[in-house]
This record gives sequence, structure tokens and C-alpha cells, in this order.
Amino acid sequence: MTATRPVHPEQLLRTYFRAKDENRPHLLADVFSSDARLEIHNRSDQISFPALTVGQDEIADILVRRFNQTYENIYSFCLDRPQPTAATFRCDWLVGMTEKASRNVRVGCGQYEWTFARSPALLVTKLVISVEHMAVHAPNSAGEVLRALRDLDYPWTSAAQVTRALSIGELSAVNDCIARLGSRPLNRPIAD
Repeated sequence: MTATRPVHPEQLLRTYFRAKDENRPHLLADVFSSDARLEIHNRSDQISFPALTVGQDEIADILVRRFNQTYENIYSFCLDRPQPTAATFRCDWLVGMTEKASRNVRVGCGQYEWTFARSPALLVTKLVISVEHMAVHAPNSAGEVLRALRDLDYPWTSAAQVTRALSIGELSAVNDCIARLGSRPLNRPIAD
């Protein structure tokens, strides 16, 4: 049976999360164009990424291969859904994971800005990831945090669900960031 390429931005994003969270870099061939651009605006000193990456395989290397060498138990969420005919899509995100070496727990949030092209197939031509906040906590909080993340609707959830599920004292800064991000208007065009 031949797999079909995503035809709706929501399917594209679901494939992206599956690739990133489940360590399946090959799936990004169905998400990004061969010359796609990844820009990362990092406002946290708790995690690092290159500011610019160009090319589908290079993006897979940064967001999947290298990421999964360091982290496990990865849960990524979009706090909104794209429209079926969207050319661009901006949404807030949440991620939670554990570090393989230290077993520390990380929970972060920020914003995605997706740009889609529909010819010859629906693909992402540009992704801007803004990392607004990344909290790092000791391994003893892993059970509680991972249970809370597991109980969220995956990969689509809402700010309200996140702040209810993550009402854990250590994550108050993440909840404050989600609330702050959620108060901004997102329905403005994305400029190139």
C-alpha cells in the first residue's frame, strides 16, 4: 500500500509532531520542501539551536536526529489548528521531555509560524520557531509532569487545558508564559 502525502495543513503538522516526538526523521520528507528554511528565535538560555537551517535533511538533523540524541519522552503540542486552505499559520506551542543523560525534566513554550506551498504538493517552505521559555526541573518531578502531558489531547490542545493540567508549582512560569502568549492576537499575516 502506498502512503499518501498530507493534503491538509493539519495532517502536515501531525506528521511533523510524529517525526519529531517519535524520532522518525524520514517522515519530514512529507512535511518540508527540499529547500525549506527553519529559523529559530531563542529567548531561553536553557536550550540551544542554530538560528538558521536550510534544507529538508538539515532540518531533520536539527529537529529530530540531534534532538532525540539528547531528549526522550517528548510531547509536543499545538495550541490551535490551521484552516484547511491556510497559506500561513501561527500558533503557540508547548513541549515537555526528559533529558537522557541527567533525567531532568524540561517544559517549554513558544510560537510556531508556518508557511505552506501547495505546488506540486502541500509542503512547509518555512518554519519559524520562537522559544519563549524553557523550564528545567530535577528528575523527581518527571512522573507528575509526564502524567500531566500524557493526559493532554495530543497533538492539539488549548492554553486552558495546558494551564489546568500543568498546575504544578514548579511550572508556574510556563503557565504564565502560555497565558501571556495566549493573550496576543495571532491572526495577522506572517511577513517574509
